[in-house]
Amino acid sequence: MADIKTFHLPDLGEGLPDATIVEWHVKVGDTIKLDAPLASMETAKAVVEVPSPYTGKVTKLYGAAGDVIETGAALADFEPDPNAKQRAEAESTGHHHGPKKSVGSPAPDDGNKVVASDEGGEVETGGKDREDEGTVVGAMVSGNAVHVEQAASIGGVKAVPAVRALAKKLKVDLAKVRPTGADGVVTMKDVKDAAANGSAPLGGAPARAVPASAGRHLAPALPEPGPAPQRGPVSLAGKPVRTAPPSQPATGQPEQLKGVRRNMARVMAEAHAQVVPTTLVDDADLHAWIGKQDITARLIRAIVAACKAVPALNAWFDGKNLTRTLHRHVDIGIAVDTEDGLFVPALRNADVLDGAGIRAGIQRLRAQVEDRSIPSSELAGYTISLSNFGMFAGRYATPVVVPPCVAIVGAGKLSHDVVAVMGGIEVHRRMPISLTFDHRAATGGEAARFLKALLDDLGLPQ
Repeated sequence: MADIKTFHLPDLGEGLPDATIVEWHVKVGDTIKLDAPLASMETAKAVVEVPSPYTGKVTKLYGAAGDVIETGAALADFEPDPNAKQRAEAESTGHHHGPKKSVGSPAPDDGNKVVASDEGGEVETGGKDREDEGTVVGAMVSGNAVHVEQAASIGGVKAVPAVRALAKKLKVDLAKVRPTGADGVVTMKDVKDAAANGSAPLGGAPARAVPASAGRHLAPALPEPGPAPQRGPVSLAGKPVRTAPPSQPATGQPEQLKGVRRNMARVMAEAHAQVVPTTLVDDADLHAWIGKQDITARLIRAIVAACKAVPALNAWFDGKNLTRTLHRHVDIGIAVDTEDGLFVPALRNADVLDGAGIRAGIQRLRAQVEDRSIPSSELAGYTISLSNFGMFAGRYATPVVVPPCVAIVGAGKLSHDVVAVMGGIEVHRRMPISLTFDHRAATGGEAARFLKALLDDLGLPQ
């Protein structure tokens, strides 16, 4: 009887409990080589290639494109080739299955790494060279050198995972896109151009069968919605009737959250359960401003000024060990709303940037978020965050503080308000400001002084 090996989905370096299958690069019965692309999986940060752990024949695939697979659950079965070289059973693959660690804590299996974000992930901290760790999702580590993932040819189309993710988002058929990259590689610009001119629309995919083997990792099969019943306001007897009786099922169907939006739901729930939030609100008077100014840049400058005045809110708090870390630098997490969900990239060293540097940094981060090319390291490690929801609507809010951060500033929609002044009234332009902080880590007095320092800086002429 053939020796069948089951490959379980590893932690893809994000510290998340699951990932979504984007596409399989093999089918049952195919022969695959060690480290050849097995599947593309979407996490909360990016689409990564999962390499094959064996050389041999694929005997079973657990799940289909679009299915969510839990970390540690079966992904594929293999019949290894007894004549081919295989990875040793005890050899590390660079994947981790242990519990999440707090930001800045040592990585569980490598003293030269620390946890880089509250969702997981690790970064080097220096130290002696490490030995080759074998298969690493998205990159191959050899010593301290990380070799960037190359474009893979799938279905005759060469493209990196980020380009494939963008094509999926924009509903572009990569097979119809004219490549302009070196060696026929499809680039980000190629996909965006195709989406803009409509030259490569993605056709409707045929309905797929849900494999029974997927078990609890898949959403339950749901019936296709039928046409809504057409009913009149009265019955045949002329009496009033309900237009939709309680027994009538809804025409909409549940949609399983995936990728970024799935991670957002998880992070928000965890933050709500852990933090003791308190919100202060006030209005920044912008009447003294001279000329047209960059509102977001002024907000960030004001946050930096407040962090210098009251460092207690530019901090990380460990609720389990009751420890607080004050930061001298100011890395601001800027909430970016997308169709896929919420991203919070970090504007590093905001305390040493001028207005032009702040604007350039924001534009770079937004562009990377839009095309899903932003590194995971840029989505973690910020010391305080900003939600500029007033760009759309709303005056005040209670934004969510995500641990280990202590505070988040919310900026509401600008308005022209009647203000009482000595000797009469005037109309001033004002900006509503909401400050939510973790009351375990900071006092009400510290938060109030922080808010005052922020308002004072926003009130300066320029």
